Amino acid sequence: MLYNVIDIQNILPHRYPFLLVDRITTLEVGKYIEGYKNVSISEPVFQGHFPDHPIYPGVMIIEGMAQAGGVLAFKSMSEEEQKNSENKVVYFMSIDKAKFRSPVTPGDQLVYKIDVLKNKGTVWQLDAKAYVDDKVVAQAELKAMIVDK
Repeated sequence: MLYNVIDIQNILPHRYPFLLVDRITTLEVGKYIEGYKNVSISEPVFQGHFPDHPIYPGVMIIEGMAQAGGVLAFKSMSEEEQKNSENKVVYFMSIDKAKFRSPVTPGDQLVYKIDVLKNKGTVWQLDAKAYVDDKVVAQAELKAMIVDK
């Protein structure tokens, strides 16, 4: 374990019920991050999606991958920039080539694997994939920018 949920909360502004990364297991500064989210039936989203056939929404998978990418971006900043990170936030710029390959259900563990395609200044372009049991369930190219709050 590299970062637990408390560590992640010190990096990202997201909180329950919208913090969608439970743990970061691998991080290569400026290159790659891997983390996961345990999907539980007790999550509020399952009250309406769908009560008799619970499916974890694809948009939540995309957001979880983006949050993992946000941890990568923040941890790739210089030490000086990281000291000011509480005054920064990551904004989505685009989501491209999104595909949903298989439904995610309660009890699954979503493993996020994010590779940096390009980084120029505060803009990050990421190749994001989500897995359940080593099978790709979702993927997308994400672009985000670190900005002042």
